[in-house]
Amino acid sequence: MAGPLVTAAVSLPMDSRKAWMSELRDSKQLSPRRRERLTPAIEAGALQWSIGWVEARELDQLGMTSALKLAARRAIDQLPTPPEVVLADGRDDLGLPVATEMIVKGDRSVASIAAASIIAKTARDTWMNELDQRYPGYGFARHKGYGTAEHLRALQTLGPCPEHRRTFAPVAALDQPRFDLDAAAS
Repeated sequence: MAGPLVTAAVSLPMDSRKAWMSELRDSKQLSPRRRERLTPAIEAGALQWSIGWVEARELDQLGMTSALKLAARRAIDQLPTPPEVVLADGRDDLGLPVATEMIVKGDRSVASIAAASIIAKTARDTWMNELDQRYPGYGFARHKGYGTAEHLRALQTLGPCPEHRRTFAPVAALDQPRFDLDAAAS
């Protein structure tokens, strides 16, 4: 419900057998500590890597599908050497300017997709920790912008901050002007 949409692109060496590569899996299956430990190893061991960001306000303007395509495009465009083929997690074509193979649950079966998942998740979590300092009271460092009970309570109390995604239903419901019955009666 809050924060940017983040993707990453990672090219791994074909012949590498680094110890950390056996630990690669879907970022959601790893603890934050393990992701934070793996991220520098991935960055150092990758042939190239980059991150694509779409801010919350852009996501609201574009919609989730178009924002995901834009974030993927930004990650690919920032690679020093354009890839010949992109392997990506999911089923919906990303509309990239290079050959793309979509792989359902690819972050569980393809090392480079898992590595990208870990880098993107770590970057986003770091950003949400920074937002927690900038916007105290929302609990961004704990829930990372997801729709937890704690986050929903904070939204009720504080209202949306600039990093909230206005098109997401719980935020949109609170982002409407409130009618003040006492002021209307006077």
